[in-house]
Formats: sequence, C-alpha cells, structure tokens
Amino acid sequence: MTDPTAPSDAKGPLARLQLPALLARYPERPVRAAFVFANGFITIAILAAVARISGTPFVFPSLGPTAFLLFATPLLPAASPRNTLYGHAIGIACGYGALWATGLAHSPPAMVEGVSWDRVIAAALSLAATGAVMMLLDAPHPPAGATTLIISLGIVTRPFHLAVIEVAVALLVLQAVAINRLAGTPYPLWRSSQKTP
Repeated sequence: MTDPTAPSDAKGPLARLQLPALLARYPERPVRAAFVFANGFITIAILAAVARISGTPFVFPSLGPTAFLLFATPLLPAASPRNTLYGHAIGIACGYGALWATGLAHSPPAMVEGVSWDRVIAAALSLAATGAVMMLLDAPHPPAGATTLIISLGIVTRPFHLAVIEVAVALLVLQAVAINRLAGTPYPLWRSSQKTP
C-alpha cells in the first residue's frame, strides 16, 4: 500500500513539469525566468490577438507589468486577483475622472496636442487619486498607476475602451489563476493571505 502523502508519480508525468518539481531539480533563477518568459508571452499574445481581431485596446502598456507581477511574484498581495482587478478599475475611474475635472474628456491625446497645464493637472490628479484610493481600499497594484496615466494623458478615453481595459485585465487574471495553479503555485483565487505592509 502506498502512502498518499508521500511524493510520487501517482499524479502523472504532468506533476514533474510543475514549478515546485522543476525548482527541486534545476537552478531557481533560470526556471523562474523561463516560467515568466513562457507565460508572459502566451498571455500577452492571446490578449494582443484579441486586440488585433476586435480592433480594441485589449493590450496596453500597463498590462506588461501586471503580467510580470502575476507570474514572477504571484504570492505578493499586489499580484492577487482582487488587487489586480481593483487597482486597474481604480486607475480607470481616477484617470477618466481627472479628464472630466480638467475639461479634457474630449481633447486629443497629449502626444498630439502637447502637454498643456490642464494635462499636467489631469496626470498628477489621476495618479495621486489612484494611489490614495488603492491605499484606502487596501488594494495596491503598482501597474494601475500606468493605467491611470494612459487615460489622463488621453491615449485611451472612450468609455467602451475603458471597459475593454478592465475586461482585458480580468482575462489576464483568469489566465494567471489557471497557469499558476497548473504549475503548482498556490495562487489565490481572490485575495492573498499575506498582509500589505
């Protein structure tokens, strides 16, 4: 009779490809680098393909650091599904609110018309508000600071596209849950068990 708690091949050959098994056999840094490379490529390629097919911003700059956090440091509170989803939602709301507060909601992006004083205020206000609200809700997610600037600088401003950004974040989170759990990492389904410092 076999001990069910003893490590074995009973889980099948796939268990040998899980992150803990690979880390037990090979040096940590190359294994983690390969994991981040493969999963960053797969997840962003899927979202970029959706963007290409749909003609919507399913891929945007702050998705890169989010993907990095979700695969390189999945157990940190900032990488939890809760903080990721809340952080980007807060960034979207604060960025769009700053555009309205400064009268820039229908203006061309800063890359086209330059950085006016109104744009300076919108960018500063959006980032400050995003950081403050994330702290108040105990939902820090640093890449959301880039999301709010993407909006307050006028790069993405249409309400439908703002919703698409949050949907893209949700799809990335779902991919991270599936990939991290398949890899044997106890990635949280909602909130990290670690406390935010």
